[in-house]
Amino acid sequence: MLKFKVGDNVRITLGKDKGREGKIERIFPKDLTVLIPGLNIYKRHIKGASGQKGGIYEIPRPFTLGKIALICPKCKKVTRVGFRLAGEEKVRICRKCRKEIDSK
Repeated sequence: MLKFKVGDNVRITLGKDKGREGKIERIFPKDLTVLIPGLNIYKRHIKGASGQKGGIYEIPRPFTLGKIALICPKCKKVTRVGFRLAGEEKVRICRKCRKEIDSK
């Protein structure tokens, strides 16, 4: 079970976007990376071919999991993620306020 899910609010801890926040749009579990729109933007030069318009496009690249930290929805602090067994299922908890992150 990954510590992050799509829709989680995260803060960037390393790199050129350090300190910025965003929502996880997509997770790549095989590479252990996440895509956050509007962050980690790079320029890609595309050559026009067969009806596609060429130019310089800005694309977001994925972050590795070690460069992001979860923002707890309850206490609004940057925190690490822990796990607890609630009955038969495993739930994520905030390490600072000890509340469940996924509670509905």
